[in-house]
Amino acid sequence: MDDTTSHTPALPAFRPATGDCRWEGVAEHAYKDEGSAPFKAITRRVLFGDPRLACELRYFEIAPGGYSTLERHEHVHGVMILRGTGTCLVGTEIRAVSPQDLVSIPPLAWHQFRAAADAPLGFLCMVDTARDRPQLPDADALAALRRDPAIAAFLAGN
Repeated sequence: MDDTTSHTPALPAFRPATGDCRWEGVAEHAYKDEGSAPFKAITRRVLFGDPRLACELRYFEIAPGGYSTLERHEHVHGVMILRGTGTCLVGTEIRAVSPQDLVSIPPLAWHQFRAAADAPLGFLCMVDTARDRPQLPDADALAALRRDPAIAAFLAGN
């Protein structure tokens, strides 16, 4: 058997936008399984996931006041904010984010995105197709993060 042959059905060449960061033929999925990790009001869509790319481009949308899981991975993330505003933690740095901002998440950096209270925060995320599972902080890691008052304030909404 030829290992270079994709077993994934070919994507249509065009999938038009249908408004508000939605695309024809792109299904909305749960962010993660309920109870698997702390998060609030977030969905994901896989925009490109062909194994020939060796990466996946995903769109995440966090409802107003929602947030992604505080986690880290061995793989790198590339993120581009498409809509809304919010804040993100990467390592020990907290930044406000808005449309067209780019965020690089290095390996094993704690990270979390939070939407502002007044509008959804939507962003593209590119990751390797073959990637490790997220690592959640244990009590010691959370205590270490919370020693920084700014991070403690950021995490207070969890």
